[in-house]
Amino acid sequence: MIIEETGLAGLLIIRPKVFEDGRGYFFETYNKKAYNDAGLHLDVVQSNISKSDNGVVRGLHYQNPPHAQGKLVRVLRGRALDVALDIRKESPTFGRHFALELSEDNKVAIWVPPGFAHGFRTLEDNTLFFYDCTGTYHKAAEGNVLWNDPALAIDWGISDPVLSERDANAPLLADCNSLF
Repeated sequence: MIIEETGLAGLLIIRPKVFEDGRGYFFETYNKKAYNDAGLHLDVVQSNISKSDNGVVRGLHYQNPPHAQGKLVRVLRGRALDVALDIRKESPTFGRHFALELSEDNKVAIWVPPGFAHGFRTLEDNTLFFYDCTGTYHKAAEGNVLWNDPALAIDWGISDPVLSERDANAPLLADCNSLF
């Protein structure tokens, strides 16, 4: 397993070692010792899967303290553009984002720590997105940032995605209720 920094403190790319042969492949999605050795101490308390067709944008979502969540995310089927946005007000990278394609083929995961808003755009039909979370969901703690906030300059590669009502009406980063 290779763990790479992204330039945004705490946000990490995780590239598993994949063993392939004529039967298929095998790789570890979680190895507590390897993660601990890399300084990543996860206490996973909830796992989620979402399915979306091509052209869906979900996010940018976060949960405020004291119910903040870190998320270890990967795509099990299909492809998605994954986006993490630093919403830590005292961070030198506040308002900066990182984007990377996750797919069933590359098997890459991203660790999105508390203090980041997270979202993704699906690039294929029937994309399955998997999240291991370090906190349970609390509706009263949820927050979001408008996916296409012009101040963020995120290149989603789409101008008219399929959105939930919540995501379509999210506040700009300048107006969001982040407690980080």
